[in-house]
Amino acid sequence: MTTTIPLGFAPGPRTLRLMPAEEQAQLDPYIAQIIGNRKSGLSLNHIVGCTLNCGYCVRHFWGNFDMKIPQLLVPTEQAIEQLIAHPMFQPHTTPLQIFNKATDPFLPGVKPHLFQVLAALDEPGFTNHMLVITRFRVTADDMAFLERLAHLRVTLLFTYSGISDDRIEPISKSNMTVTSIRTAAAHRKRTGVILYWRPITPGWNDSPETMAHVLDVGRDVDALVFTGLYHKQENATYLEGLGVDVPYSEDEYHRRKTMAADLDARVVDAWRDSGSTTPLFRKTSCGVAFAHSTFDYNGHWGVRELCDICPLEQQQRCANALRQPTDTDMRRVLDHFGFDSPWEVDDGHVWTTGLGEQRRYAIQHDLGYQIWDIETPHVLGAHGRSLTGHDLNPEQAADFDRVREQFALVARTEDD
Repeated sequence: MTTTIPLGFAPGPRTLRLMPAEEQAQLDPYIAQIIGNRKSGLSLNHIVGCTLNCGYCVRHFWGNFDMKIPQLLVPTEQAIEQLIAHPMFQPHTTPLQIFNKATDPFLPGVKPHLFQVLAALDEPGFTNHMLVITRFRVTADDMAFLERLAHLRVTLLFTYSGISDDRIEPISKSNMTVTSIRTAAAHRKRTGVILYWRPITPGWNDSPETMAHVLDVGRDVDALVFTGLYHKQENATYLEGLGVDVPYSEDEYHRRKTMAADLDARVVDAWRDSGSTTPLFRKTSCGVAFAHSTFDYNGHWGVRELCDICPLEQQQRCANALRQPTDTDMRRVLDHFGFDSPWEVDDGHVWTTGLGEQRRYAIQHDLGYQIWDIETPHVLGAHGRSLTGHDLNPEQAADFDRVREQFALVARTEDD
């Protein structure tokens, strides 16, 4: 049985209301969190609500998908102050994101707040990376504003998947995103422009023809970054209610994105066969770093299997920058942020436990080195994705057990 739900998208209002406190109290705590840390950067999200109706949207996970009209949680001036004063914000170091959780930053009512934040961070000379993810309209005038910024390293990441089913992506029936990509690419000088090829999903957009089309759309951008689908019960149920065939099962729900090894290989083969001169990356921060001719701030060079498709000059930048932290480095950064965890420095990453994602990412951004949690380990070959379509190497499984046992011993010793 399918559910009849009106499809389509709209630009939304040009002026946003401040959501009353009693309404904010009803929000999921994650949606209500104005500043939070993600792998790609410390994220400012003081506007929630989106008109674009993307069927796989992560807002399903926190009960916010039905909020179609963007609304402010706090005035933008206050949000800027909170960001600069945040204990995880370090000038010139911490990568930043804005409006990446619950709205699109270029919706007409949201864009003035986006530009206000960018100008306020640029004015004091902050050189932090700033990631702006959109699929909406970006004009030549918008690019002129971004190009006037003198310090902040802004990257536009245009989500474009090649999906043609408007039940999954209502915006797919327009040419808006493609036009925006070409406009941004034509007007960029210091602004990074990336085609964010996601979510690549079997049966939706993995045909050779679709891949060739997306690669052609990205021919003039700085980089292509590809990844899979966040497959969870909430968005799967919604899509199946629209009659969409979801290619993954209930047993494959996962906190990480899903992309099997064979699909990864087909994407890379399609890119190589296309003759595209636009570099292809598996990780967001890798593409962002390349767009600004710098090293990857997440230290992915420590996971060398990710880097086989990277341009040689980018590999050299990352190799030159990567430095394995010492125990002194770990103690310093833990003390700086007020965190506590045992650790083990390993080849390409540091093992920790119990920190949670947000605190691990703060450490990772400070050190430029991979910080892993033994309870959510990265499996060789999966590239930080779910295990669907990947196998855990017995040797690596044994190493996971070794680290767990070591941390358990530390905990017992401290208890004594």
